[in-house]
Amino acid sequence: MKAMILAAGKGTRLGKITESIPKALVDINGKTALQMAVEKCSAHGFNDIIINVHHFADMVEDEVKSLNKMGFRISVSNEREMLLETGGGLFKARGFFDKSPFLIYNVDIISDLDLSALYKFHLEKKGLATLAVRNRPGNKFYLIDKSGLIKGWRNKTTGEQILTLATEEELSEIAFSSMHIVEPEIFNYMSEGVYTMTTLYLKLAAEHNIFTFRDDEGYWGDIGTPESLEYIRKLFDKKK
Repeated sequence: MKAMILAAGKGTRLGKITESIPKALVDINGKTALQMAVEKCSAHGFNDIIINVHHFADMVEDEVKSLNKMGFRISVSNEREMLLETGGGLFKARGFFDKSPFLIYNVDIISDLDLSALYKFHLEKKGLATLAVRNRPGNKFYLIDKSGLIKGWRNKTTGEQILTLATEEELSEIAFSSMHIVEPEIFNYMSEGVYTMTTLYLKLAAEHNIFTFRDDEGYWGDIGTPESLEYIRKLFDKKK
C-alpha cells in the first residue's frame, strides 16, 4: 500500500534545533524522525512511500538514500522552490498514487496507533477520507457530529469557527492526530496551490463524508517543540 510522509516543513517551533537540520532528521534516541515514520508506516503494510522535501532538502534526500539501502522503498517529491503546505504538497505528488486508498502521515508524529485498524475502518465507512483523532489538549479542533463526521473547525485561541453546513446538532471538539486515510478520488477536487488539507476537508465536508477514527489509548505525541521533543525522547528511553 502507498503512503505519503509529509516532511517538507521548516520546523520553526523547534527554534535553534532546525537552524542546522530539518525536522525530519531530528534525532530520537538514535533514529531520525523520518526513519521512525518510515518504520511505522511500513510495519502496517504501507511500504511504498513518497516524502516531500523543502527545508534542507539535500540532507533529507541523503537520509532517504540511506533508508532505501536498508530495504525501504521511498520516493521523493521535490518542493525546493516553494513549500506547498499539506494540501498543495499532496496534489503535487498525485502521480505517485494508484486507485487504492492511501495513508498520509506527518513526519513529526510519534504514536502507537494501529494504522491497519484505521485503514480497515476507512474501508468499512466508505468515506472520501478518514482522520485519526484523539481527545487531547490543544487550541485547534475539528467539530464532529454524533456519527463522527466532520462538520466544522474551531480555533479556541482566536475564536475563529468554520461550519461546513448550518446545523442545530450539538457538535463535539476533537483534535486531529495527523494521520489519515484518503481515497484517490480526492484529487478530482484538488488543484495546484499552497493550502492545507484542513482547508480542503472543510470545503469538501459539505458534500462528502469525511469520517473520524477515535483513538484515545496508548501514546501520541509530536516533536514540534523542544518540550514535546524531550517528552518523546524520555518516553522512548523508558521503553528500552
